[in-house]
Amino acid sequence: MEVPDALGIIAGNGVYPRLLADAARRAGVKRIVAAAFTDETDDRIAGKVDEIHWMRVGQLGKLIACFRAAGVTDAIMAGQIAPKNLFDLRPDWKTLLLLARLKRRNAESIFAAIGDELAHAKVKLLPATSFLEDCLAPAGLIVGRKLTRREEEDVAFGFEIAREISRLDIGQTVIVKNGTVLAVEGFEGTNETVKRGGTLGGKNAIMVKVAKPQHDMRFDVPVIGVETVGIAIAAHLRVVAIETARTLLLEKEALLELAACSNISIVAR
Repeated sequence: MEVPDALGIIAGNGVYPRLLADAARRAGVKRIVAAAFTDETDDRIAGKVDEIHWMRVGQLGKLIACFRAAGVTDAIMAGQIAPKNLFDLRPDWKTLLLLARLKRRNAESIFAAIGDELAHAKVKLLPATSFLEDCLAPAGLIVGRKLTRREEEDVAFGFEIAREISRLDIGQTVIVKNGTVLAVEGFEGTNETVKRGGTLGGKNAIMVKVAKPQHDMRFDVPVIGVETVGIAIAAHLRVVAIETARTLLLEKEALLELAACSNISIVAR
């Protein structure tokens, strides 16, 4: 990939935008412009970028105008927007027109439409894994003890269910135990699904998270981070299973150390 001189980061919540900014600098990006969202973006991103522009979720016109003024022609979506904020918008006119054209309003359709609007403004959305390829999950057992036969069977079962619900555009995460589905991700998001599944399953349940069958890698890429593992520990999970080469492991060293200390195995298939 050709490294752009200027990069726009559409910064959602969590550590992802900051890690991306650091990786882009190491790759040779000279100027980084962040579009940050009130009540979402961690304000520490300001120390990682050359310009930061704060706006509400739903101010698409302002986002495009900021990138145009800064001469940004390449951008990356990094970090999630809380589902409640996607569906509790105070949209500007550009966003209202965009939403009016959508038959289905979910994260994927909204982000895809935003990508189209950016393209019309001559801003290209790069894959969300750009500059972070070293963080993509490798195949096999990544950390923790080897899975038992029962756990292997549950991982296989969990992948089967997770791929089906993602195909149906319901969610991307399931919690299973002993051949039983405990929790399926819906509107509440991954973290709440893990908490609910842990409560229902007691100890040693298994989390499986997948990408959608035809996943657009420009946005909403599956991510596992320290926060995810912390929630899995609190929920007394035993295994976190993800897809190889389609899931980002953020803060990888700290993540693996935390998992190893807590008897959680992370495996990628």
